[in-house]
Amino acid sequence: MPGPDGPAVIRSTLRQQIADALRDEILAGRLVPGQEFTVKEIADQYGVSATPVREALVNLSAQGLLDSVQHRGFRVHEHTLADYRGMLQARGLIADAIFREVATTAAHQAVPAASFVSVKRRGEEAARAAAAGDLTVLIGYDLRFWRELSALFGNAYLSDFLHRLRVQSWVCAVPHLRREAERGGDLRGRLWSRHLDLVEALTCRDAVLAHAIVAEYNVHSLELVEGLAASGGQEARPGEGPGPHSPQAPA
Repeated sequence: MPGPDGPAVIRSTLRQQIADALRDEILAGRLVPGQEFTVKEIADQYGVSATPVREALVNLSAQGLLDSVQHRGFRVHEHTLADYRGMLQARGLIADAIFREVATTAAHQAVPAASFVSVKRRGEEAARAAAAGDLTVLIGYDLRFWRELSALFGNAYLSDFLHRLRVQSWVCAVPHLRREAERGGDLRGRLWSRHLDLVEALTCRDAVLAHAIVAEYNVHSLELVEGLAASGGQEARPGEGPGPHSPQAPA
């Protein structure tokens, strides 16, 4: 017989599934910055009731991905380059905090080399996608890579905070990267791909090298996005662009 928490667990799972799906729509560029929608539109889109959709949208708003628009619904948050710079600075500080103790014997003993096997696989796939300029595949593996890597070092709060920052920074960068690809620009060789170098540094307990690789990553990301923003011209106006699962949405 199901316990009293059964329905709540099911609803929570559905809410998270909807939140994850909408986050992926934003990362894929199918929900564009400034685009507005209602709870009913999303509920109809996914064939579910309004309650888990509303909870999912509130969740995404708390993560800084959506804005609540009074009496109108929700809007995909429009980030600025200043936001992106702040995100990179914050995620660099969090990464330093997570990896700070990596050079100590106790920290190294707590993370056996075998624990890096799965992370290395994620890093290999991310590096391969970066080299191919495959943004969609890269984002998925990059987020998994950093989540698993940071989780190895024990502080779940810092790991969750870093994951949230990384999602936000990808959301901020995606419109510039997608626009470059859509106008024929080649992203091959332009996306950061030193995931395995970072794993190697942490496996060898080289905190100084790990810091340098992360710092280089952040500089690389900022220069790329700022360059694309400078050459990209006018941003899409709020509300423009295809909706979720639209046939016109970019692949």
